Amino acid sequence: MSAKIVNEGSDVFVHDGEKAIGAVRKVQSHSLVIYVENAGDFTVPLTAIQEVEEGKVVLNSGRLESRLKQAIGHAHQSEDPTI
Repeated sequence: MSAKIVNEGSDVFVHDGEKAIGAVRKVQSHSLVIYVENAGDFTVPLTAIQEVEEGKVVLNSGRLESRLKQAIGHAHQSEDPTI
């Protein structure tokens, strides 16, 4: 993980995705609580963070639990593709 600081409200991405899958709700000593669109809150260990940029947290999908990976797969499901 980068030495940069993660802030609440930062957008969350997976390393191979272009769209944000959610946002940081809470920063804890060894984990983040992130809100994933259409799925709710998940606790993610800091070891799953691949990169931190200003306003952006990139997760390494290989280090995420399967339940979170499934939620990420459905994060944009309810969006209207014509908008």
